[in-house]
Amino acid sequence: MAVLRFTRDHEWIRQEGDTALVGITDYAQSQLGDVVYVELPPIGRRVARGDQLAVVESAKAASEIYAPVAGEVVAVNEALAGDPARVNADPGGEGWFVELRAGDPKEIEGLMDEAAYKALIAEQH
Repeated sequence: MAVLRFTRDHEWIRQEGDTALVGITDYAQSQLGDVVYVELPPIGRRVARGDQLAVVESAKAASEIYAPVAGEVVAVNEALAGDPARVNADPGGEGWFVELRAGDPKEIEGLMDEAAYKALIAEQH
């Protein structure tokens, strides 16, 4: 069963077996506006929790995407190079950024669940 968690920086991470997909939330993409470019990390990069993982450029601004947990990048969403708008169209699905092998899968469980994340967004409005 996939475990879905969220960060205060509006990234999501979905653990599926021994790896996890990382993307940004629908709220984050709506704040960015139309995504025009995505810079992804090289496969094999090791990241600590909070490290810059990717960069997203939109019509409004450039924003960093941070690693929700420590781990190693095992795959990147190559489709975003030719179609960065996937981030806007399907941020929780086809718009994912990287696949990580988490150093400590328990770190994922320590992030916010969906109810806590929705409460965070409500608090920010």
